Amino acid sequence: MVTTWPSWPGRSARPQTAHRVAVQRDLPVPMPDGVVLLADRYVPRGAVRPPTILIRSPYGRRGMFGLMYGRAFARRGFQVVMQSCRGSFGSGGLPSPLDEHDDGLATLAWLRGQPWYGGSLAMHGPSYLGYAQWAIAAEAGPDLKAMATSVTASQFRDAAYVGGAFALESSLIWTTLTASIDSPFGALTAPRRTRRAALSGRPLAELDVLSAGRAVPFFQDLLTHHADPAAYWGRRDFSASVGEVEAAVTMVGGWYDVFLPWQLKDYLAMRAAGRRPQLTIGPWYHADVRQTRAANADALSWFRAHLMGDLSGLREQPVRLFVTGADEWRDHPDWPVPGMRPQRWHLRPGGGLDPGGPEDSEPDRYRYDPAHPTPALGGPVLLGNSEPRDNRRLEARRDVLVYTGPELREDTEMIGPVSAELYLRSSTGHTDVVVRVCDVHPGGASYNVCEGVRRLTPGDPVPDADGVRRVEVDLWPIGHRFRRGHRIRVHVASGAYPRVARNLGTGDPLGTGSAMVIADQEVFHDPSRPSAVVLPLVPR
Repeated sequence: MVTTWPSWPGRSARPQTAHRVAVQRDLPVPMPDGVVLLADRYVPRGAVRPPTILIRSPYGRRGMFGLMYGRAFARRGFQVVMQSCRGSFGSGGLPSPLDEHDDGLATLAWLRGQPWYGGSLAMHGPSYLGYAQWAIAAEAGPDLKAMATSVTASQFRDAAYVGGAFALESSLIWTTLTASIDSPFGALTAPRRTRRAALSGRPLAELDVLSAGRAVPFFQDLLTHHADPAAYWGRRDFSASVGEVEAAVTMVGGWYDVFLPWQLKDYLAMRAAGRRPQLTIGPWYHADVRQTRAANADALSWFRAHLMGDLSGLREQPVRLFVTGADEWRDHPDWPVPGMRPQRWHLRPGGGLDPGGPEDSEPDRYRYDPAHPTPALGGPVLLGNSEPRDNRRLEARRDVLVYTGPELREDTEMIGPVSAELYLRSSTGHTDVVVRVCDVHPGGASYNVCEGVRRLTPGDPVPDADGVRRVEVDLWPIGHRFRRGHRIRVHVASGAYPRVARNLGTGDPLGTGSAMVIADQEVFHDPSRPSAVVLPLVPR
């Protein structure tokens, strides 16, 4: 589906003179353990100790990144310090992915000792660069005035083990990308190499060598700690301190981004703590250049307001959402949007879907074979275009249950969190449940809107006396208008490969398991076991 979105409606701060920029290269930043990290400083000529923007990145500090972040913000009166994380682009030490807390705080201490530091600070950057902000934000001190985070979250654990399943494609893409980051074409070839390795059928522990050309400790750690994530992720999870951050925070996300659900959890944590962050969600995927442009424009206005006192670029409402299907930007006072109410759409016999109550019926059945795993068409992935795709080819498979609602008599808007409640009986204790919502156009094309996955293990959830388990699945949030004449459709399956690693059905270790067990699945939708998807209806 090719779509041309309306342009970003952000208001720009009032015009200002563009500064000429001077650059200091390879500033040494000492760490407490003796390692030295390197940073470049972009300075607006003629400005005296202007506000500082700190950007910490494992992807380099020159070339495209220097232009987008260093020069772009220095031209507008800020000095920018772009630092390469440990073990990358000349910085000392070994790469230590996600261990950004200690180095980040040491960098702040170094900044405060520089004669050119003016006493006010902001942090900026997407994805890993945003995570590096959260790693130190709660302890950064009062001179941290503002943060601009985009397509990121304060913890990456839940995105790596989405719903308890392993996010194979995105995890392996990042592994491959960082292993070949010095290659001029590393980012371009990583998705292709990743997909080829993921579809090879080899045990997961071998895929880093197949994709990246060598064993990568980070990928092996992800596999090793899948069963017991707390042991590895405890010191890499900063979600508990999000509410303690006093800096003014603006967040930019995308409906098709891999981190969106957890970015919104960070927003809600700040709101629960009485903070007032700004939130923007556009029709963007993770590596979308449109998102990058919007996030930079948003950050510039935000920093001018909170570090320079220029409020002219701020908008009246803190939440701005692009409603897909309507192709419109909307401003709201909060998320979830006021007036939203959950609406249950029940699965019905014969492939029906309806907001009415369930009815007496026999369960629907399908068989999941991990030797021929159910694929995914579209959906959030780290690199590559994740915009909606026509899912009719997927819906023709025998291992996908399809439930379709009636033709809508009026435009119906769903804006907010999405979940599913399924009653499932499986022939194996180890299995996955994948739920997807699609928008069926009058011509029959069925475009995915959002989805979610849940990995089941013996006793989780606990089965009833008949072996039926009540399974709750969190799907991606949405902001979508189902137009009049369209239909709402729901898929139920047990795979989304290779985006999610296939469930072998054995419970063997994630990295080395090779034996496979076929799962015979039953989905119930009678009054005592009312399977449904819960959609966020916003009344007109």
